[in-house]
Amino acid sequence: MLNRRHIRIKVLQILYAYYSEEGADAPRYEKMLFESIYRFRDMYVAFLQLLAEVQTHAIEKIEAGMNKRLPTPEDLNPNTKFAVNALLLNLSHSQNLERAYKDSHLNWSENRDLTKRMFKEILDSPEYEAYMQSEERGFAHDKDLIVRLFKKYLVNHELMHDFIEDQGIFWNDDLDLAASMVLRSLKAMNASDTDIEFLPLWKDGEEEEVFCRDLFRKTLVNGEDVTNRVAKLTPNWDLDRIALMDLILIKMAAAEAMTFESIPLKVSMNEYIELSKFYSTNKSATFINGVLDNLIPQLKEEGKIHKVGRGLIE
Repeated sequence: MLNRRHIRIKVLQILYAYYSEEGADAPRYEKMLFESIYRFRDMYVAFLQLLAEVQTHAIEKIEAGMNKRLPTPEDLNPNTKFAVNALLLNLSHSQNLERAYKDSHLNWSENRDLTKRMFKEILDSPEYEAYMQSEERGFAHDKDLIVRLFKKYLVNHELMHDFIEDQGIFWNDDLDLAASMVLRSLKAMNASDTDIEFLPLWKDGEEEEVFCRDLFRKTLVNGEDVTNRVAKLTPNWDLDRIALMDLILIKMAAAEAMTFESIPLKVSMNEYIELSKFYSTNKSATFINGVLDNLIPQLKEEGKIHKVGRGLIE
């Protein structure tokens, strides 16, 4: 589920691309914004499908052993515990997952070298060995292994990070949230489930989608005015010397303060100051905090900021 922090990051990324292009077309970038969000869902779906692909490799390994010209006793009597792992079987038989995966942009069948290498590391892992030797059975036991393997040998694999980065410049920012959604989905599954139920893309449905769209649009609408205000508030700085990312973060903070009446000012300011620590320079947080400390009271005095709701009215 996309939370507001992640939505802010998505909007920030697209606005940075927009302001970096001379004569950029706003509707085109708004379309790109929502495309990037729906491609995030593709990652969530693909990670779930990746587990089904791992089971396929396990089955293929057993079949290859039995089809050897001179199979060993172990080949002829394989340990099938992992191949019939109950949680993996649920994923493999999930019609919801099959339909969603067909519509996604990621395709593991085109990257079998990657999935095979990760499967080989799973086979060599102490977690896999302990699971295969254990006499314990049951859905909870099977689920526990898959959760641990996913976290340690799949989503955090260096090759996976390289692969995700190749899919687009923003995908690495999505990886942690997509992985957390996969883990929530896995932990919610029960032995009696006949299909997997996906987590919703938007945390609060239409409200979050509106937040995303309005934040993007209002930042652009108020952008020139905020730029002029920043110039007056920083007389010792030429606008060209202010990092583009810092200026966008200030514009977004101002737009959020003026547009969303139920979000406390302190929350908005803190969110953008924190984002600057990840997406801008070492000194950006101090600079942005200083500008907002002067800009927000100015906007309030002019009646451009209105807050409603308990604890928000000053």
